[in-house]
Amino acid sequence: MTEAVFDLAGGPFTLREALATDLAEIVRLLADDELRAAEESAAPDDLAVYRTAFEAIDAAPDQLLVVVVDPLGRVVGTQQLSVLPGLARRGATRLQIEAVRVSADLRGNGLGSEMLRWAIEFGRVSGCRLVQLTSDGSRLDAHRFYERLGFVSSHVGFKLLL
Repeated sequence: MTEAVFDLAGGPFTLREALATDLAEIVRLLADDELRAAEESAAPDDLAVYRTAFEAIDAAPDQLLVVVVDPLGRVVGTQQLSVLPGLARRGATRLQIEAVRVSADLRGNGLGSEMLRWAIEFGRVSGCRLVQLTSDGSRLDAHRFYERLGFVSSHVGFKLLL
């Protein structure tokens, strides 16, 4: 279940597992973000650090990095999924969704919603009992988007940069 087709304006769009050859386009999507651009220590054109991370994600059986490509083969969306076994909630397995990005020119066409619905179903099929994600507190539009998809703002998150 690592492929899907979304029939939307400008499509069809194909979701598939990310390949090493997609890395530059994934990094481009990640860099097209004011909040993340201010935090990134490596420039988007320095792919070495990203390549190391991609290889680790690709090798881990509980990690899935997907991309969405348009009819021309251009990467226009990405998200990383992590299946996390745990003891909390009576041993519930969780799906963590991270780094959700859609090309700026396609935001609002429904692609992000389709990507997340696909991720939720991936979690269900993978035996997860909970899907979770985090979002920067300043991303009010993103929060409304997640709430429209049924997510509930339930926790306060903390981070410590090392």
